[in-house]
Amino acid sequence: MQVMKKIKSTTLDEFYQDAARFMGKEVSSLLPPGINKEIGHFNIFDIAKTIEEVKRKSVMPYNRRTYYKISLIKGHSTAEYADKVIEIENNALLFATPRVPYNWIPKDAGLQGSFCIFTSDFMLKSKSGLELDELPIFQSGGFPVFLISDEECREFEYIFNKMKKEIASDYTFKYDLLRNYVAELIHLGQKLQPAAIMPVSTNAAARVTSLFVELLERQFPIESPQQQLQLRTAKDYADRLAIHVNHLNKVLKESMGQTTTSLISSRIIQEAKILLKQTGWNISEIAYSLGFEEVAHFSNFFKKQTQYSPASFRA
Repeated sequence: MQVMKKIKSTTLDEFYQDAARFMGKEVSSLLPPGINKEIGHFNIFDIAKTIEEVKRKSVMPYNRRTYYKISLIKGHSTAEYADKVIEIENNALLFATPRVPYNWIPKDAGLQGSFCIFTSDFMLKSKSGLELDELPIFQSGGFPVFLISDEECREFEYIFNKMKKEIASDYTFKYDLLRNYVAELIHLGQKLQPAAIMPVSTNAAARVTSLFVELLERQFPIESPQQQLQLRTAKDYADRLAIHVNHLNKVLKESMGQTTTSLISSRIIQEAKILLKQTGWNISEIAYSLGFEEVAHFSNFFKKQTQYSPASFRA
């Protein structure tokens, strides 16, 4: 089986290091005033001022960001998200979550717009009580790229401009106000209808396969009996990747020769063997950490896969 390269996660520190490098500035000059005294992080940028490196490379890295991002895009570009591709001809609003990687390819030298980045901690203080991953626009089952009219674009642009003005101000409670602006963007975005999705691109199957492998491997290693797998079934992975479970099975069967369930089971068995041989945890602790509520279910699963009971394998 071919080993798939893991999708890189871009941290905030890496984002600022890259931005400082291609903008020719110090990282400290890019940080908003007083942000270190805040819970979480927020910042806002002009696309035209930060896109030079992207244009030089012709494509952004297809990776996961460890922060949230809302982009107002004005101009021709393409967005790829799991197995979906959308062509942006004029104006669009893009919502990015740390959960799933995406790819954004600028096609127009005159691209304009703005984007803001923020962490979940930043929004925890919002009076609206936003739990970001519970909101429809940030859930993995959606495709949060919206084509918008010129009139809608002006409405979103007005909010971004208010954010730019506020972040440069010396108002004591400016970050509380900025939280409200982010919440406004989110709620206005959720009112929009999803953009039309183009046919799947030729490399979509490879991208879905890579995403699946990344999500699977990201759950391991299990490092304590209190740690528990969050994704256990084929449907869990399909939901996280925003695709139908039958499509995920078809892609993995064609690209890796196994079903989704078989690949998940093989990885769980691999981890179970490691935990049985290399830790002193009791079998019930191992069963729990691997997502089995009952020890008997784990024992039956392990024996079916290996012909051994967990106890006899450990002996």
